[in-house]
Amino acid sequence: MTKLPDREPTLRVLPLPKDLNQSGDVFGGWLMAHVDIAGSIPAIRRARGRVVTIAVNSFVFREPVFVTDLVSFYATIVREGTTSITVDVEVYSERDPMNPHVVKVTEATLTYVALDERGGKRPLPSMEGR
Repeated sequence: MTKLPDREPTLRVLPLPKDLNQSGDVFGGWLMAHVDIAGSIPAIRRARGRVVTIAVNSFVFREPVFVTDLVSFYATIVREGTTSITVDVEVYSERDPMNPHVVKVTEATLTYVALDERGGKRPLPSMEGR
């Protein structure tokens, strides 16, 4: 039996009927957009400022997402470079309130780059004093 990770989710969202495709499942693009938002949150915090997505290193759809699912996104920094931050995002759906269960629906790895005020790459700030 799958369980939610034992930590606070980075993002939690309920899809709406407008987010469904012709088959009645949530659009993959909706899920991808929310994975990018969730991944950017720890990247922005670490960079202490603006970041942009430069790569979607991997993205695996494991299960469909339904309009009645409560979707939770868990993002963790897994690597840092001079200007870049790589984040793993795991996505779980809580289903069927009458018979609740959890399903892991997606996992992805994305890389972000810290930007300066002109939009150029900048080094990540030191971890000292945090």
